[in-house]
Amino acid sequence: MASRLIYGCMGLGGGWNQEPLTEADIGHAHAAVEAALDIGITCFDHADIYTRGKAEQTFAALFKRIPSLRERIVLQTKCGIRFADGEGPKRYDLSAAYIVGAVERSLQRLNTERIDVLLLHRPDPLLEPDEINEAWLVLSNAGKVGALGVSNMHAGQIRHLSARLTTPLVANQLEMSLAKRDWLETDTCFNDAQGASGLVWQDTLHHCQQHGIALQAWGSLAKGWFSGALPAGASAADGETAALVRRLAEQHGAAPESIVLAWLLRHPAGIRPVIGTSHPERIRACGAAERVKLTRGEWYALYQSARGQELP
Repeated sequence: MASRLIYGCMGLGGGWNQEPLTEADIGHAHAAVEAALDIGITCFDHADIYTRGKAEQTFAALFKRIPSLRERIVLQTKCGIRFADGEGPKRYDLSAAYIVGAVERSLQRLNTERIDVLLLHRPDPLLEPDEINEAWLVLSNAGKVGALGVSNMHAGQIRHLSARLTTPLVANQLEMSLAKRDWLETDTCFNDAQGASGLVWQDTLHHCQQHGIALQAWGSLAKGWFSGALPAGASAADGETAALVRRLAEQHGAAPESIVLAWLLRHPAGIRPVIGTSHPERIRACGAAERVKLTRGEWYALYQSARGQELP
């Protein structure tokens, strides 16, 4: 059975600059990918902007080094974010022409003929659903993209887009973690002042569950706050949560990283955590996440500790 965990490739390829990819960058990526494969991960998440395209280039090099790799994995990438250039500032572009062009460029960087899953990286306020469907038909009919999803979209945006698509969306990638909990607060604290949030979550999780749209959680390790070093200025609640994570890790015979991920996996929405670290030892530390079965009491203990106050 394939792991629910996804490996996020944002940290591969060296710096976010125009410097060429190096052998050291490729070696670093190789070690990270092998660690991910070792714990059963088969889905690898890219974006055309990651390290200015070099993250995708590392996989072209790895496909050459490991000929069987491409057939063993689900290859996912994103498009739609454009950096500042002569035409304008940093912006989002989900026009048909840009989507098709972005996929062609990703295929070239990856040196592969097909992207298994394409995610639209950010909601473009100028997007036209018919245009996106036009791009989808061009790419899918050519066999260049297998499935379409989104990232950072709420239920209203998904409904608006889906009404004109000839294919169902398969995924929505959102920031969700023990540190980023507004997706949860909108449920548990509905009709209470504790649930007030400027983010429009509405029924996003429920909509995705009802329509078979897999929820992918970027930032799932919460920047390592609860499984590594706390940042300067961390709150008392953060420190207490990190201590609780360590205690639970000892009780379950797992690394702290696995406990942080097990908290997400315990939610019935079927969340798929995206692991963003490029350090092999930390990747392997996530390997017990699906084995750890937190009790309801343990899950709520982590939730309450992280939020720093009792539920209403």
